[in-house]
Amino acid sequence: MSDRSTAGHRCLPDLTKTPRIGVAGWSLRRDLADRFGTGDSQLARYATRFDCVEINSSFYRPHRPATYARWAEAVPDAFRFSVKMPRSITHEARLQDHESLLDAFLEQTGALGSRRGPILVQLPPSLRFEPDLARRFFGGLRTRHDGSVACEPRHASWFTEAADAALRDARVARVAADPAPVPAVAETGGWDGLCYHRLHGSPHMYYSGYGPERLDAAATGLGPATDRWIIFDNTALGEAIPDALWLSGRLAKRPAP
Repeated sequence: MSDRSTAGHRCLPDLTKTPRIGVAGWSLRRDLADRFGTGDSQLARYATRFDCVEINSSFYRPHRPATYARWAEAVPDAFRFSVKMPRSITHEARLQDHESLLDAFLEQTGALGSRRGPILVQLPPSLRFEPDLARRFFGGLRTRHDGSVACEPRHASWFTEAADAALRDARVARVAADPAPVPAVAETGGWDGLCYHRLHGSPHMYYSGYGPERLDAAATGLGPATDRWIIFDNTALGEAIPDALWLSGRLAKRPAP
């Protein structure tokens, strides 16, 4: 992959402001139960410690509006959900002939109300950047949705100034991801009003924990953004929750700016 993204910037995190820190899902390990408050569900308990969560199940199957509404009612007003766009749009339709699918997804997630945060668009590794397709897709998304959008591309052709320009024009942030095959993947790009970082676990993707030393080193990086999200996706062995708890505690103790 190219690392020539002129709009890219390191984004984890700006210590003068508090980012949203959360996990891809809200399943709680039993040995961490005492770290959370009480609640009628795991989501309600999760929300006693975190102010955001990433819904990944929407990538695999649709949820009824009533389900999203129930989730929204389980969390405080300031809590936000990011929602992963269905693979039927990104991986099967490959961003084409998707209008009815997109309308259904936005209608369903609209039941989150004010608690709906960024829409996450993760692209398949084989999907190249094609200017006309990208502008048509994100332009169509923007005619339907005015909220924040984060895109996680995984083909080398997206890490260029041309791709960044297309994302900026559509007010779409490019996700910063770890592990990063090349430096550009670890940097945000596109629209700089949102900084969205997905930590998938490394060296063993989805499995490895980060631990205090690596998280402390990451927490010294600066990255300006109006809205900053740090999502731990290393959930396969349950490492995401302890990593997110540690980083939240670390930032809570940061020196005043």
